Amino acid sequence: MEPNAMNQPDDDGAQDFALMKQIAGGSESAFRLLLERHQDAVVGTVAKMLGSSSDAEDIAQQVFLRVWQHAKSYRPDAKFTTYLFSITRNLVFNETRRRSRKKEIPLDTGDPSGSHHEPGEAPHRQPDATLLEAELRIAVDKAIASLPETQRLAVILRRYESLSYEEIAEVLDLSVSAVKSQLFRARSSLREALAGYLND
Repeated sequence: MEPNAMNQPDDDGAQDFALMKQIAGGSESAFRLLLERHQDAVVGTVAKMLGSSSDAEDIAQQVFLRVWQHAKSYRPDAKFTTYLFSITRNLVFNETRRRSRKKEIPLDTGDPSGSHHEPGEAPHRQPDATLLEAELRIAVDKAIASLPETQRLAVILRRYESLSYEEIAEVLDLSVSAVKSQLFRARSSLREALAGYLND
């Protein structure tokens, strides 16, 4: 699969490439800027992949450490975000497999967005529509967390990061048709898991 060449990079892509050139030269300030630009996306993706936010920041730190370590070998053959999510994929897949071997895959039933009820706060005081929306969001997150890892990452990159099929294909090292197949199977599983909500 041929990566998309950056013959006409968008403003964001050009800025990322410029920052990576500075990082390759040892610029810590450029690295901090790059971190600020992409940290939330990486942490959010890792948290959704692991079903818990507890280890997301640690994994994200490892992702950016690799970006720093390999900055000199970076080439803009594809968007920087594709490169970044490819590193994220490797580390997250390693972590999920490590957990699977130990049979210690926690599924956080809380809201991955970080919104939690404080002690003494009464959820039933919220409007019914807000409760239903929160309940659906949690159900969607749990359904996504139950997908096989490749399908799960494809859905997360498409739904939350708005990556194109071509970009997802590069991240997952698959053909575009294989990505579409993975997403089709994932959506079928999600529709089945969320049938009760969809029917309502």
